[in-house]
Amino acid sequence: MSTKDFVEKDYYKVLGVQKDATEAEIKKAYRKLAREFHPDANKGDASAEARFKEISEANDILGDAKKRKEYDEARALFGNGGFRPGPGGAGGSFNFDLGDLFGGSQPGGAAGGFGGGLGDVFGGLFNRGAGPGAGTRTQPRRGQDIESEVTLSFTEAVDGATVPLRMSSQAPCKACSGTGDKNGTPRVCPTCVGTGQVSRGSGGGFSLTDPCADCKGRGLIAETPCEVCKGSGRARSSRTMQVRIPAGVSNGQRIRLRGKGAPGERGGPAGDLYVVVHVDSHPVFGRKDDNLTVTVPVTFAEAALGAEIKVPTLNGPSVTLKLPPGTPNGRTMRARGKGAVRKDGTRGDLLVTVEVAVPTELSDKAREALEMYREATESEDPRTALFESAKGA
Repeated sequence: MSTKDFVEKDYYKVLGVQKDATEAEIKKAYRKLAREFHPDANKGDASAEARFKEISEANDILGDAKKRKEYDEARALFGNGGFRPGPGGAGGSFNFDLGDLFGGSQPGGAAGGFGGGLGDVFGGLFNRGAGPGAGTRTQPRRGQDIESEVTLSFTEAVDGATVPLRMSSQAPCKACSGTGDKNGTPRVCPTCVGTGQVSRGSGGGFSLTDPCADCKGRGLIAETPCEVCKGSGRARSSRTMQVRIPAGVSNGQRIRLRGKGAPGERGGPAGDLYVVVHVDSHPVFGRKDDNLTVTVPVTFAEAALGAEIKVPTLNGPSVTLKLPPGTPNGRTMRARGKGAVRKDGTRGDLLVTVEVAVPTELSDKAREALEMYREATESEDPRTALFESAKGA
């Protein structure tokens, strides 16, 4: 079925239903008409057979939600199946030939391929590829996407870094200038007429587009294949480029750089570059989202009596934190603005976790002081609440 027929036929009228008919109403109308005009019930009746085919065609379109939507959109776009007459000509009106608008007619009345104008509209609307009648214009091809990996130090990931990346990809062959032909004079593929695509019917007036097998989607065929690229027009190419990795990148993050992939063909855009980032660990600092983490040891006296302690920061001067008296082991404190860089340029925080250090060796004076402390707190049992909770559970 041609695109012209697709637009001009009123399938709702064929089935005798309204345009807003439900799926159930369409199915009911089809079954009734199919029984009435089925060839088995009208043997030898050519008109009944033609009517049955028309009914089946209408059901194929209206019975499929997606096809019905495309059909309705097409008819709405072109005035319910045709172009309304406008002023002009002797009688104040003139007629359009849809065959002309779709690129001329082929033998048998089918509309030709889409070469431009309204054909481009339908090429996108119905996902149809250009056929042999579409002309000899070769199509540009987008370059391939490339994926690479980079390993950063912990500090580089936090602050951002510019790193060199050596990449290998397919690029236009320099020996034949990307033509694939040794003499630089390839011919247009006769199968796809330079489009690189061929269409095949899928029923219901629709067609699917596949890459042309004869030219492998290039639209060109080399008469004398290039010895370097074997007629493909593409060859392996290596290049080194400087890539800026943004500050605050995370381990395993995949960064997309538009247009930094393999070059396109015949004026097509370049592909994209995807960089997978790996981040080395740090001996002191860790990371939690936009915050950095660090564990700081303190003495028992500092935790019990309170103190001011110095804490290191990443690539910056140390900061002083005040421990309140009675700070328990494992408490986390916050140094604001000393963390990783966020997307908006601000910084997260440094999360400082206190760890009470237990000495492994004691001087005589220190041991004597601890013995005195134990005697002074002998009546206090820190496990009393633990046992009470265990009994009450």
